[in-house]
Amino acid sequence: MELLKTIPDNSINAIFADPPYFLSNGGISVQSGKQVCVDKGDWDKGGTPEYIYNFNKQWLSLCRNKLTDDGTIWISGTHHNIYVVMRCLQELGYKVLNTITWQKTDPPPNLSCRYFNFSTELIVWARKSDKKPHKFNYEVMKRLNGGKQMTDVWRIPAVGKWEKTCGKHPTQKTLRLLYRIILASTEKGDTILDPFAGSSTTGIAANLLGRKYIGIEQEQPFVELSIRRREELNNPEVFAKLLAKMCETPQEETVLINHTRQTDLPLVLQTGICYMRAGDSKGSLLVKQGFERMGYVLIHTNGNNPHLFKVTKKGFQIWTAEQLQQMGFSAEHAPYYAVVRFNSNKEVPFETLPILRKRAQTTVADIKPFSDFVRKS
Repeated sequence: MELLKTIPDNSINAIFADPPYFLSNGGISVQSGKQVCVDKGDWDKGGTPEYIYNFNKQWLSLCRNKLTDDGTIWISGTHHNIYVVMRCLQELGYKVLNTITWQKTDPPPNLSCRYFNFSTELIVWARKSDKKPHKFNYEVMKRLNGGKQMTDVWRIPAVGKWEKTCGKHPTQKTLRLLYRIILASTEKGDTILDPFAGSSTTGIAANLLGRKYIGIEQEQPFVELSIRRREELNNPEVFAKLLAKMCETPQEETVLINHTRQTDLPLVLQTGICYMRAGDSKGSLLVKQGFERMGYVLIHTNGNNPHLFKVTKKGFQIWTAEQLQQMGFSAEHAPYYAVVRFNSNKEVPFETLPILRKRAQTTVADIKPFSDFVRKS
């Protein structure tokens, strides 16, 4: 509370807050297949309803003063705390915009078998006031969702092992969640505040995306963990790996990157058909991870003249070389080909482009997550 008071008013573009849920009451859960206690520490032990209400109202009041006029705040929680948070937001003059349901794709089982399995968390998104418009990168979110409006249900896995190389935090949020939140409500160079920093996942995501970060954390071991995670980013290889993993959503649609001969390009664009070798050869993609979620194709020739289109029908067909040759294609290096159909009448815009040519070798039959094409520089 004291540190929040030192931050200048109207200086923060967005806030992500993961406050205590007040659920450390001796319950049990499952971690790595073993029964564990859910107690996180003294900071998460609940007090009286009055104490919990006053605590949330105090920090939310301080945070509101720090936000810019178009700034927004995101608060995560479960039924243990989120309804009190919602009441405080309304009393303080915030305008609630959405309640996001984060559906974890890999929740632990419920050992008691007396409740439905706990597989979701809620994230309230609110702006500073009722009358001032807020910042929202609608088109970016739409493109991340395959050209459709993104809904308020987000299917994102929980924290992976690749996020815990520097140590563990008992309530750590996943980088993939913060990636989406930051892209939705900030621009490059904006300042993001996390008043309950923990291991500073918000800060790592902010740094990876070119945003500034202020974190507040009272537990010294977690401060030290945050510093180790930040120092890790000084290694370019680690930075690139974390950025790629953060931007990846295992359930999102993928893009087939396919090299097309210059002589075939007019026919490919005319027919809405692209093909790649389906056999045991360098061009084969039938075993590449992500092919089953393919929703787009990127056509290019030797790394040049790229075109992005949406697939009209999920999956693929297997054609013989003779079938393709009868249509005028130059299929001559394998007996069988995987054929994908796409909408050639409507080209899809994109903001970024993966490397299509590596030295003398042209990238063929590669699979990339769709978010690679809409990530802001």
